[in-house]
Amino acid sequence: MQVEIKIDSSYKEPKIIILTDSLTEEVNSIMEKLSEHNPGILSGIKDGKITILEQNDLLKVYACNGKVSAVTDNGEYVLKIRLYEAEEILNPSQFIRISNSEIINLKKVKSFDLNFAGTIYVELINGTTTYVSRRYVKKIKQILGM
Repeated sequence: MQVEIKIDSSYKEPKIIILTDSLTEEVNSIMEKLSEHNPGILSGIKDGKITILEQNDLLKVYACNGKVSAVTDNGEYVLKIRLYEAEEILNPSQFIRISNSEIINLKKVKSFDLNFAGTIYVELINGTTTYVSRRYVKKIKQILGM
């Protein structure tokens, strides 16, 4: 496969053209990757100020007492969306739901401990801990290759 990139200031957004003699599995795979949902912007409120939250900075997003919050190294932010809406915005290859009320950033996990009966203990890099609910254990084990 040949890859070519042309820089042209007349284009205001990227344009991708695939030239091929036939529609192969490789071409279909490329088209799927290019058309995947592009993770959007997540904003949170802290101390009365709205802040754009970088997905790489998020440790977890959780729902508690009717509010959805996002935790970063810089503190906790209240989101004005529901948890399922946050899940749709977050990059699915980086974030995973571990319970009905919590989504974690896999890149911010320090360790998973499977020694607990029927559940998984999760330690994040900032030292906070949480648990994978029984309903999501199978999914986590698949991701971990177990």
